[in-house]
Formats: sequence, structure tokens, C-alpha cells
Amino acid sequence: MSRLRTPDPVRAARRRAPGARTPVALAVPALLAVAFLLLPLIGVLSRTSWGELGTHLTSPAVLQALRLSLLVSCWALGLSLLLGVPLAWLLARVDFPGKVLVRSLVLLPMVLPPTVGGVALLLGFGRRGLLGPWLENTFGIVLPFHTSGAVVAATFVAMPFLVISLEGTLAGLRPSYEETAASLGASPVRVFCTVTLPMVAPGLAAGAALTWARALGEFGATITFAGNLPGTTQTLPLQVYLLLQDSPEAATSVSLLLLVIAMAVLVCLRGRWMGGPNERSRRAGRDDGGRWRRSAGGGVEGEGGAVGGAATRADGGLTEVDGGSAGAPAHAARAAEPLAPEPSAHERWPLDAEVTGFTTLTLRADPGTTVAVVGPNGAGKTTLLRALLGLTPRARAALRLGETDATALPPHRRGVAWVPQDGALFPHLTALANTAYGLRAQGVPRAEARRTAQQWLDRLGVGALAHRRPAQLSGGQAQRVALARALAARPRLLLLDEPLAALDQTTRAHVRHTLRGHLAGFGGVCLIVTHDPVEAVSLADRVLVLDGGRALQDAPPAEVTRHPRSPWVARMLGRNAWPGTAADGGLALTGGGRLVVADPLPDGTRALAVIAPEAVSVHLDRPTGSPRNVWPGTVREITAAGSRLRVLVTSPEAPDLVAEITPAAALELGLADGAAVWTSVKATEVTLVAI
Repeated sequence: MSRLRTPDPVRAARRRAPGARTPVALAVPALLAVAFLLLPLIGVLSRTSWGELGTHLTSPAVLQALRLSLLVSCWALGLSLLLGVPLAWLLARVDFPGKVLVRSLVLLPMVLPPTVGGVALLLGFGRRGLLGPWLENTFGIVLPFHTSGAVVAATFVAMPFLVISLEGTLAGLRPSYEETAASLGASPVRVFCTVTLPMVAPGLAAGAALTWARALGEFGATITFAGNLPGTTQTLPLQVYLLLQDSPEAATSVSLLLLVIAMAVLVCLRGRWMGGPNERSRRAGRDDGGRWRRSAGGGVEGEGGAVGGAATRADGGLTEVDGGSAGAPAHAARAAEPLAPEPSAHERWPLDAEVTGFTTLTLRADPGTTVAVVGPNGAGKTTLLRALLGLTPRARAALRLGETDATALPPHRRGVAWVPQDGALFPHLTALANTAYGLRAQGVPRAEARRTAQQWLDRLGVGALAHRRPAQLSGGQAQRVALARALAARPRLLLLDEPLAALDQTTRAHVRHTLRGHLAGFGGVCLIVTHDPVEAVSLADRVLVLDGGRALQDAPPAEVTRHPRSPWVARMLGRNAWPGTAADGGLALTGGGRLVVADPLPDGTRALAVIAPEAVSVHLDRPTGSPRNVWPGTVREITAAGSRLRVLVTSPEAPDLVAEITPAAALELGLADGAAVWTSVKATEVTLVAI
């Protein structure tokens, strides 16, 4: 029975791509370069005495040199890992004076002639060098003409490969992973061992393999610094050098061995650690059994549909069944179980913070208070959260949580949990292990931590995905796991940066309900950065409005809704907001024009005029009668807002104005983009808010 084979879309695209022919002017030099590199290798293969290969490679001298080479290269790799990994982390993560010089010193052995490197080692560590006499007199260590000298020489020339490879990998790793781990209570050493190293493992392995291969083939620095003593410093490359004089055929055979080892290392690097984007994405798209794939919508699908039950959509949302969430039916019973009791559930942690720097404000809140932080992009919202975490030099927070002064405490000891915008789930851990991470960092036994983590995942509707890794979750599912991880860590201060932004409307309502239930009994303070007015109103007890790093308003949601003091907040709430200055019983608008109001403010007062869209009337002709604010304009955009339409009107005599009308009215007026209209607002419909 024949089977249809689906062609590789990448290869097919390459075959069909127009203009894909390689220019001859580039192809010819490239082929010459390949031939230039390949010809010496062909020479080794063609001159190898294949019949005597086994005899040459098993001779006592060659075996002795091979054992010594393996010993030296392995010790050099260990020393490079011990010294090079911290150095790579320092270069990638810390800014310090002389950093460019240090990086140049790391690169120097890669461009320095090996014999010059050997001379430098003699002058530094030799018996007459700078450090050699002290080593000999204090510890009795003599490096030249000793195996340890060969290790030092190999480490000197090979360690840069590890440092440069690992530094590049660390530089590409987003700091949010390590910062989030610290906010969950993990110490710097724990973060480095459990988050940083596992995430940079491919780069570390690649650098380690290159370091080992380079140390195995080291010649110049070794012979200059350590000498060429059989059984002591005579490694395999030095053996090749000697054999060239007495037995060229044996030298060719040993060279072939070194060539095969080097090629094997490079092939392993390419195949396992340095795969292209397509290869990595294909690996990310299947589990250990190869039975699932990521759907076009970002969800995880298996042979029978979406993972987690038929009620879990591909976008990570939950289908509401009989008014409840059906995201994890297999775990419905566990979702209803109470969470494990928190050891410090009776404690209360009021917040008292004085933030200075880019963001400047005083923030005080009683236990159980939820504060929604809103404002335009660049207002300082994320900077505020990072200052409370102690993670940014842009701002500093004098922070007290209950009786604890956390100002001088490092992030992992503050008791402040953070959910960044991207969630920052650790990709090498499952959803369950991610959620239990904070508890484990705080010393909670593994079984108890995993049980509590599973309960939180169940409460947020992703319990069925506990054993999936982040790459196997949709954006909405990953965001819920990140939220569960922060809640499970039992923080004193909870910081949420757009926690529900990746969720669809149905799932957002479910998670909002769960979060509201938790915050009702939370003994600390929660700050939520959001652009969603529904979240601000439904979750928060107070709304903090920031702009330019300063607090414009800090009031209950109802007060902010009625009297917004920020144009951005007014627009977020769907209102028209025009800034200006009170004058002559009205408002002189900042952009030009004048607004007549029923309740004027004292002249000279900076104010914001707030106009509800439904208070704006749209006419085809200039209206007559009671409206005292009338402007000609042009329709620029018509959008649907529930059962009504929002019409954006621009005018040379007033700022942009949004009117909200019924579809029937729009049809009667014949509104369309570019239509000329008149707009009017009654003076009694304008609310002035002093700013």
C-alpha cells in the first residue's frame, strides 16, 4: 500500500523561490574557499597507510601520548569550567570599569601565537617567572616540565572558547527569568544553579566541547612551557611532531585520529547543540512520544484534539459550561479542595513605600488592599514594580512590609512575588515544577510543594497541563501558570504586570474571579499594572494613575471613573478628555478653541474637560437651539462598541471628539468615512476636573 509523502515546505519554498540563483561572482570564491579548506584533509586521507593504521595507533608510544592527551584535556576542561563559567557570567551580567579590557584579555590567547603564549607562561609561572618562585617555595609546585604545566598551557589557550561561547548565550538569556526566580525567594546561587545553568546548557555544552577539542590539540604553548617529556608532557600533537622526523606514515595515521576526533566534536555540536531554527522548532513541537503538535492558534493539540479535555480551546481559553469552567474536568474535584494552610496566614503586612528616582511617589496601603496601577506607556508603571523588587537602578524604594524594613534586603529575601508581562516561565521545568519553584526555594518539602502547586494550577483551570513544559502551552495557559506560581509562593507583596493580557475574554473572567477570591483573604498588598478598565474596577480597591513617573491620582475606582485627572485614563474609560485652562467662565483648550461649561472653575486653574461619548450629538447641518458648544468636523473612523457605534470626528476648531450613537442613527445620517458633519455638546454635559 503506497503512502503519500508531504514535501518539506522549507525545501519546496527554496525550490520555488524566485531569484534564488546564487551569483557567480560569489559562488566561485566560495567554492575556492571550500577547496582550500578541503584539500589538506584529502591529503591526509590519501596518504594514510590504511593497512598499517591499527599498528601505528596501537604502538606503546602513541597509546601513552593518547592517554596523556586525554588526561590533560579533561583537566583543562575542568579548570576552564571552574574559572571560565563565573568569568562568562561576570562579562554577560555585570557592568564594571575595565570590562572591555577584561574581554580583550579573554580573547588574547585565541589570536596570540601559541609559542608566544608558552613564553608568556614561562615568564609568569616558570621557576624564574613572576609567580613561579612563590609557588615553588610555598607549595613545592613546579609547573614547567610537569604534567600540571601541560594542563596550565592547554587551559590558557582553550578556556577562551568556553568563555566566549557561554557569554554569548548568557547575553541572549532574558534577565526576567533570573529576576522572577529571585522574586520567588531563590538565592543568587540557587538561581544560577537551577535557572541560569539549565537554560544556557546548550551554549555551555558547545563551549565545553570546543574547549576540550582545543586542549586535546594544543602544541605550541605546551612544548614551550612544559617541554616534551615522554609520559609526562608529551601529548599526542607532540608525538605527531616527533613521528614526522622518523616515521611519516605513523605521523599521518595519528594526524588522522586527531582529525576524526575534531570532526566528531564539530558534528556533535552541529547536530545536537547548534541546530537551526527549523530544527529547534520541530523539536519544540513534539513531546517524548512525538504525539502532539502546536495548533495554528497557539494551542496544544493531540491525536484527539486539544490537550486538557474537549472544553479547552486552542487559544488557551476555557469554555463556560453551565456557568462554570470546564478547562480541566479531570481535576474538578481537586479544584474544589481547599488549599493547604499557609504557615503565616494570620500575619498581616501593610505596605509603606517611598519611591525615588525616575518614579517618585509615596505609597501606603493596608493589608488586603489591591491597587491598580494605570497610565500610558512610559509612565513608570513597570519601573515602580521593579523598584519595589529592588531590581532597577532607575528608582529606589524605601520599603516596609509589616514590621519588616525590606529596603536593604536583596530581592529573594523581600517576600515580594512578581509576574512579569511575558510570564517568564522556566522553559526547562514543567508547569507543576514552575509553580512549586517558590515553595521549594523557601525550603518547603518537595511533596508538600508539589501538592500545593497542583491545587493552584487546578484553581486556575490548568491542572490537566501540570506535566507540560512552557513550550507545550498556549499563551493564555502559560500566563495562568505564571500567576499560579506567584500565588503559590505566599508573598507579602504581590506584583502583577499585565497578568491577564494574554487571556481571552471567557478565561479572563474566570481567572479574574479566582484572583479576586484569593485577594479577598490575602494578608498583604497587591499591585496590578493594567490597561484594562474592567480589571481596574473589578479587582482594585484603589487606582493609582501614573504619568511621567509621578502620581496624578490615587483614589477609589468610582472616584477615578467619575473624575479622571489624566487624559489617558479618561480615554481608557471611553471618555473624551480635553486639557485646558479655566478662563472667562469656560475652558481655554490647550490645542486652541474654547469650551463653554455649566460649572466653571476659577480663572487660571489647569483642568481637564471630560465628555462622555453618548453626550456628543452628531448632525448633518449646524444645529440650533440649546447646545452652546458646536463644531464642524469630518468623520474619520466608525467602530462598533457593543450594540452602538463610536464615531471619531476631527475638526479644525476643536480636538478630536468621539461620539457614541445607535446604528439606526448612523444609517439615517448616512455616516461614512470622510463625511462632513457637525458635532455639539451641551454645557451641562461637560465635567471639569482640576489637575
